[in-house]
Formats: sequence, structure tokens, C-alpha cells
Amino acid sequence: MTDSTSTLGRGLKVRHLTMMGLGSAIGAGLFLGTGVGIATAGPAVLVSYLLAGIIVVFVMRMLGEMGAAIPASGSFSHYARIGIGDWAGFVMGWLYWFMLIMVLGAEITGASGIVSGWLPGVPQWVVALVFVIFFAAVNLAKVSNFGEFEFWFAAIKVTVIIAFLGIGVLLVFGLLPDTEPVGTTNLFGHGGFMPEGFAGVAAGLLVVAFAFGGIEIVTIAAAESEDPERSIAVAVRSVVWRISVFYLGSISIMVLVLPWDSSDLKSGPFVAVLNQAHIPYVAGFMELVVVVALLSAFNANIYGTSRMAYSLSRRGDGPAFMARISNSGVPLNAVLLSVFFGFVSVLLNWWLPDDLLGLLLNAVGSALLVIWIFIVVSHLRLRPQLEREGKLTVRMWLFPWLSYVTLAMLAGFVVLMLFDSDARTQLISTCVLFLVIAALGVLNTRLRRRSQTV
Repeated sequence: MTDSTSTLGRGLKVRHLTMMGLGSAIGAGLFLGTGVGIATAGPAVLVSYLLAGIIVVFVMRMLGEMGAAIPASGSFSHYARIGIGDWAGFVMGWLYWFMLIMVLGAEITGASGIVSGWLPGVPQWVVALVFVIFFAAVNLAKVSNFGEFEFWFAAIKVTVIIAFLGIGVLLVFGLLPDTEPVGTTNLFGHGGFMPEGFAGVAAGLLVVAFAFGGIEIVTIAAAESEDPERSIAVAVRSVVWRISVFYLGSISIMVLVLPWDSSDLKSGPFVAVLNQAHIPYVAGFMELVVVVALLSAFNANIYGTSRMAYSLSRRGDGPAFMARISNSGVPLNAVLLSVFFGFVSVLLNWWLPDDLLGLLLNAVGSALLVIWIFIVVSHLRLRPQLEREGKLTVRMWLFPWLSYVTLAMLAGFVVLMLFDSDARTQLISTCVLFLVIAALGVLNTRLRRRSQTV
């Protein structure tokens, strides 16, 4: 074990970063959750996903610009610190860490629940513990080995999505045995393209907006790549467009092949479409794919939480022991702490009363929205400085106008949430969590400055 001033490894390649972004962002939400969005907005959910995708493209372009100029394992937390203030870096780091800890619990609970169903007599908590231990070991390996593992693990679900798109196109044109071209009957029939009107599109946006969450891990991992400046530019662009194509392509197939109000589509959209192709054992196969998707996201998110914890510690915003690096260049204590709290989050899913668990989940529900807003504000503050210093290798389009447009779109999304009772509760809970962490951040800054003057 080396001292806390050691640096992280530098073994990640662009392909590793790309697959980590895909691995973190593509979880059960695509394979199961898209049906809910379709049921809410009808075929017009495509507009909802397109609007959400545009926001994410702009936010990630800004983050990519800052990341290429200043590679840092703390990513947006570090940029908030130097662009807005110490308190902002503290809040962004711990808000992201807390959000991912709750996400880790949900992912491993979902995966272990499915697998325990395959293994009668084996308690779900045992399956969850085995998964946690295994992926802790993966994350404790040298970062190049971790990157290679996540690359192939995430590649499984990417391959399934590509195959789904291919089969879907054949279904649409009636090129498979015993199928006919579907035309646009399902797209424009059954109440039209927008059966629920603009209100449905808005409601759909609330359902799908955070589907792209997880892409930001690319900018965290770039600090451990062989060429951070180049890697982050290529990886961000690749991940954003691939995920957009995967989501929009998959949903286009769904609303073309089946009526939007189909109960099968709501319960399992991928299975419902593939059943039209008369593929045997598709339900069991997709169950396996969902497990892989959840575990791949779990693996990538352990990485994200540990690197954010490490960065916070190095900046004096977290316990010093989390900054210690193993001989293989891995923040050992930060990984173990994140894995431990990830498993605690799993236990909370079983032990806490539904009301209390719901409160915790609501508290992180809008955290990604807050992080996106701070990324935009940080970018607006840092861009002039980076330009003066000649550090810009990636540039946000039409600065500053498009940055302000993005901020306005995010503000509009906040307004939408205020008019929906469930989303409003989520937003208020996140605001309370934000204020608590902000108060701790201000206190931490004052204590650190006081200790420096003594």
C-alpha cells in the first residue's frame, strides 16, 4: 500500500471508456422501463426521448469540453469546485455518490431477485452477497483489467440491442417467415401519433428523462486513460450518439410493431416484440439479458462511486483514508467503502418500511437533474478562463447561447415536475437532501480554512 499522494492507474483505452458509459447508462430501464413511457405518451414517447436526448447531448458536450481541458477523476464535482466554489464541488460529489449508492442497491436487488428465482432454496441475500463480493474483486483489479472485463460484459447487452434492432427492421418490412409488413397502422392508428396530446409528451418526458443517466461516468474514467484529452472527446461523442440510437431505434421498433396500448408492451417491450418474430424461449433469454444489464451497470457504478469518493478525499472533502492507493493504482479503501454501502443499500430495500425507503429513493430521484444544472453553470463560468489559457480541444457549439438554451430547458423540466404530484415529491426530497449536503459543505470549507490558519 502506497501513501495517499499516489496517483490512479492509466490503463483505460477509448473502447473501455465507451463501453463503461454504455454499461452504466443501459440498465433494466431500456429492457423493461420503456414500456411505461410508451403507455404514458403513446408513439409520441419518441418526442419525449428526443427532447431528453437533446438535453443530454448538450450537457455532455459541455462536460466533454471541461473534461478534455482538465481531466479529473472528480469530473463535474471538480469543475463545480473551481467554477462555482468549494461548497459546490462538495455538494456535487456527495450528491452523486449518494445517488449511485441507492442505484447500486436497486440494481443488485433486481438482479439477485431474478437469479434467486432460478435457484430455489437459495435466499436472495446470499445471491446478492455473492454478486457484491465478485464485483468488489473486479473493481479491486488493475484498472486496465477492470476496463477489459466491463468492455466484454457491456458488449453482451449492446449485441442484444443491435440484434433486436435488426430483427425489428425485418419485422417492420415483413421479411421474416409468417409476418406481414406492419406499415404505419400502429404508429398513427389507435388514437393517432399523440393519443394523449402534448400533456402525454410532457408526462412521457418525466418518465424517460433520466434514462440517459450514467453517461457521465465516461468523464470520471477518462482521468485513468492513456490519453485523457483525446480519449474523453472521442468517448463522449461515441457514447452519446450510440445510446441515442439504441433508445430511439428500439422504441421506434416497438411502436411500429405493436399498438402503443398493448398490455404486453407495457409489461415487457423487448419480449413482446420478439414474440412477433416467433423466437422460442425469448422470455427466459431476455430475463438473462436483464440480469447482465443490471450487473454490468452495477459494476460500472461501483467504479463511479469509488472514484468520486477518492476525488473528494484528495480535495479534503472526504475522509483521508479514502485517498489511499493500492500498488496496482486502485483506490482500495474507496472501492471497499462504496461496495459496503452498496450492500447496505440492498439490505435497506428489504428492511426499511416502504414509506422510509420511498423517501430515500425520492431524495436521489432528481439528483441527476441538479447535477446537469450545475454542469451547465460550471461550464458557463469556466469557458472564458479555459479559452484564455488555450486549453480548449473540444468546444461547446454556439457558446454561450446554446448553453443558456440548455439551462432554460432544464428549468422548464423543473417546472414540469412541479405540476406532477409524484415528480414534485421527488423534487422536494432532492432539494432537502441538496440543502443538507450544502450545509455540510459550507461547514467543511470553514473548518478546513480555520485549520489552515492555525
